[in-house]
Order: sequence, then C-alpha cells, then structure tokens
Amino acid sequence: MPNKKPQNRKKPRRLGHLDDIPYKYYIFCEGKQTEPNYFDGFEKAIGEAISIDPIYKNQVYIETIGLGVNTRGVVDAAAERISTGLITDAQIWCVYDKDSFPDKNFNAVSEKVNNLNVQKNSKDRSIKYNVAWSNQCIEYWFILHFDLYESKNDRQYYIQYLNKKFRALELPPYKKNDKNIFDILTNYGDPKLAIRRAYNRLKSCEELGLTTDSQCFPATKVHLLVEELAKYLPESIKEKYIN
Repeated sequence: MPNKKPQNRKKPRRLGHLDDIPYKYYIFCEGKQTEPNYFDGFEKAIGEAISIDPIYKNQVYIETIGLGVNTRGVVDAAAERISTGLITDAQIWCVYDKDSFPDKNFNAVSEKVNNLNVQKNSKDRSIKYNVAWSNQCIEYWFILHFDLYESKNDRQYYIQYLNKKFRALELPPYKKNDKNIFDILTNYGDPKLAIRRAYNRLKSCEELGLTTDSQCFPATKVHLLVEELAKYLPESIKEKYIN
C-alpha cells in the first residue's frame, strides 16, 4: 500500500502552549477512518470533562493522526515527525492491524519501537513509543466489549459478528467509518470487561509460549492505550472503563 500524507484530525495549536501540558498523547493510526474515529470519541469525551472540570484543560493533550499506510509505515511516520523536534515530553502510540500483512512486517513494528525507546538521544529522551496492535484487526477489540472470543477466524468474520450483535441491539449495521463507534461501544458494550478480556487473552498467549505478535491470534493491545486515555474521561464514563 503506498504511503499517503498523514491526515491531521484537529487544528494545530500553538507549540508554546503545548510545552506546559504534562500529559500528551500522539496517536498514529494505520487507517484513516476506523481507528481515528474511535479515538476521536475519547478526545471528544475528554473535552467534555474539561468543560466540567477546567483543571484538565492544561493537563492533557490528545492528537490522532490517520495515516493510510501499511503496518511498518506507522512507526516510520511517527519517528519522522518526532525527528522534527516539535514534539517533546509525550507518549507516542502506534495503532495498527495484522490484516493480511506478512508476519515479519507485523512483528517488525514492535521491534522497531523497542529499538527507538532504547536508542533515544538527548533530543527525544522525553518521548516514549508504544504499540496498540490488533491481530487480526481492531474489530477484535470491539468484539471483546460484548463477548470473550478466542477462535482464529478471518477478520471478515469479525465484521459479520458485529453486524449480528448490532442488529440484536437494534442498532444500524456496523460500518468501518462509523463516527459513533466510541459511543456505541461505551453505551451498549462493557469496556471494563473488554479490557479484562484483552489482558487475559495476552496472558493465555504467553502461557502457550507464543512469543511474537503475529503468533498471538486473536489478540490485541489496544486496551493499553484505552486505559491511558480513560483516566481523563468524565466520571460518568470513566466508571465504565476503570475502577
């Protein structure tokens, strides 16, 4: 898949203003719709929290970037932006799917992220790279909001599953470009249980001796990023994500 220009999903802010914000999250997404729409939901909800409790206004900054690249292109795009020196003291999250990409390409992202964290120089020592992958796709993370699922089915099955679940809930069919996906999963699913299921699935992979990301199928690490962002949600929503 050819690289495309990153899609910034919010207006740029004055760089000087960001220097004083202690918690900054830059979320680089492989796709331009599904994952960015989901994390935009967090950003919107956190914005509502700020309007209620202004103490958060200068505490947290979230920016989601939809890239439209392949798996390895996500961390390359993130590292390129960091190299400009315009981002400091921030968490960098790379969100991507296994899909049909070769195992070596999928595994290479975590390997590169680990190397970047080890080899940081004086300019980027305040940067922490993280991965939030899904094997095979982020729809697996969505499914965990409704059921524990461990079968090794094709990603197309996950979409069929969500469609069936949405129909049962009298919701419109699942769409990859649904801008309301955060609200749907929050209000109709069980985010707290989804996080627990995701952790348990990774633990099962470890107990089975599955040592690479590609071997952990199905599995996801999106919950790690979700837990970070959930800390800033309004209390009425936060209680659905964390204790």
